Amino acid sequence: MSIYNITFSPTGGTKRVADILANELSSEFFEIDTTDRTTDFSVYNFTKDDVCIISMPSYSGRVPKVAVERLLQMHGNGASAVIVAVYGNRDYEDTLIELRDTAIQAGFTVVAGVAAIAEHSIIREFAANRPDKEDKTELQSFMKTIIEKIHAGVVQQPAIPGKYPYKEGSARPLIPYVTENCTKCGMCSFACPTGAITVENTDTVDSSKCIFCMRCISLCPHEARKIDFDGYEALRERIRPICEVRKNNELFI
Repeated sequence: MSIYNITFSPTGGTKRVADILANELSSEFFEIDTTDRTTDFSVYNFTKDDVCIISMPSYSGRVPKVAVERLLQMHGNGASAVIVAVYGNRDYEDTLIELRDTAIQAGFTVVAGVAAIAEHSIIREFAANRPDKEDKTELQSFMKTIIEKIHAGVVQQPAIPGKYPYKEGSARPLIPYVTENCTKCGMCSFACPTGAITVENTDTVDSSKCIFCMRCISLCPHEARKIDFDGYEALRERIRPICEVRKNNELFI
């Protein structure tokens, strides 16, 4: 049996959750980073004995489209999948059920689902520093329960919340812009999951490709990329009422 940690984590929050779960399952596992646009994901052929933790962020209550496309390139071949939707304390809505459906379509056997909290990738004050110590303890206990189910050979698919049709994705008008601090180092271009920024022209963001994942902003060493302040404040005030109250992680088994 091999363990795989499959993630889409542009700013690291989803990866932190995934790592807590993976380390509880095994001290040795393979990493598959689906933000890497240079990878041919069709090379991944799993076996029925493998266990894959598939962790994706919730973007407006959905799985990022590019993450769905890359997961569908893989060949599950009946491998057990623990699906994980990570969200910034607002709501994950149809993310988990869409991830379940995608994993099944790719040939995985979904044995458990987790909805977990991580620091909001845009409004960092919401769920700040999560997953925290309390989250870690809870997620570790979740994985212990999941391991028991896997070892018992129980293949019953868990009931996953969500609805059909999936909610429509919200428009993302807050496209990052470049400031005079940019040194054209190209770091943002190489790291962009969708290729929305080119090395040849780092001043421009292709709005048709940008998924507003915040990676270019979070990793820029010169803080040269920003989003519109008024738009940021409007978003902050709109989601504040539902993001200020601490939400709990959930296990579906």
